Formats: sequence, structure tokens, C-alpha cells
Amino acid sequence: MECPKQKGVRLNEGQLAAGPTAYGCPECHGNWISTEHYSRWQAEQSPPERASVAEVAPSMVELDFAASELDNRAALCPDCSHYLVRARVNLKHTAFYLERCPNCKGIWCDRGEWQVLQQLGLHTHIDSVFSSEWQNRVRELEQAERERQATADKLGLDLAQQVFQLAEKLENHPNGDFGVAYLMRRFNSE
Repeated sequence: MECPKQKGVRLNEGQLAAGPTAYGCPECHGNWISTEHYSRWQAEQSPPERASVAEVAPSMVELDFAASELDNRAALCPDCSHYLVRARVNLKHTAFYLERCPNCKGIWCDRGEWQVLQQLGLHTHIDSVFSSEWQNRVRELEQAERERQATADKLGLDLAQQVFQLAEKLENHPNGDFGVAYLMRRFNSE
């Protein structure tokens, strides 16, 4: 089996740290995980490890990670030669692409990506990363974070925190819509 990112380099069978059997590239240090090995390993995970994916957007997580220089390189599946499809995983200061074969469902992780997936708790839920539902939820959370940051930039952190706290209280109050309506009338009357 040949590395999808380094032409002519053979992959060596091994084991990912706390993960499934994988085929690693000695040159780029990427790993190919067959769907068979991943599914078998995933089924063996304990219930807490298999809990649903957290509601935290990876873009809000700060990790010391530099994406591989080969991350943007298109690649063919080492098992069935289909082009690998990509799912973007955004971190607070960087991003990377996780790749998967649309045909055989094998997974390619560039150097260090498996460890990041472990830290994010996504390593047992790789199918979720490729789902439109998860990608949409991540975009929503990222948009909400950008909105909070813009609010803090315009109002200052102290006043912005007060606004966020008031918004949460109104959102959780059974008559919170009256408070929102009051504030809107106050601003519309001026």
C-alpha cells in the first residue's frame, strides 16, 4: 500500500496511540486507517468514550498544533484509488483537513491529526465530522463566537459580559421576551 501524500513511499502497518491499527508513512508521518480496523476498534471503546460528540466547536479550542505542509494536497485512497474527500476541522488559531474515502470509508490523518482528534474527543466519532449536521453546528457555534467577540470589541469586555449575562437570564426566564421588548422599545424611541 502506497502513501496517498508521498508517491512511491510504502505504508507500514502499526498501531495508533490509544487507537486502531493503522498504516503509517515513514516520510510524512501520516496514517491510513481502514474502515475495517476503525470500525472494529470503535466498537471496542467503553461507553464513556463512545458518548455523543460534545457541543463545543473545535474552533473555540486552543491547541498547539501546526497542520502538515501536505494537508492541502489532494490524494487518492491507498486501498481503492478513489479521491479522498475532506472535512475541515477548525481550531482557535489554525485548521486542518481530515480525509476519508467516499467509497471504502477509510480515513487518512496527516501528521499529528489523530492526536488532535483525541484531544477534541472526536477520534471515536469521525463519521460525525463528515456529516452536514456536525459541520453546520460547528459553523453556528463559530458564528456565535464571532458575534460575541464583535460585541466585546464594540462595547468593551466588562459591558459585553453584562450584556451576555442579561441575555442568558432573559433567555431562561419564562417572561424574558418582555425584557427584550422593553430594551428594543428603549432603543427605538431614541
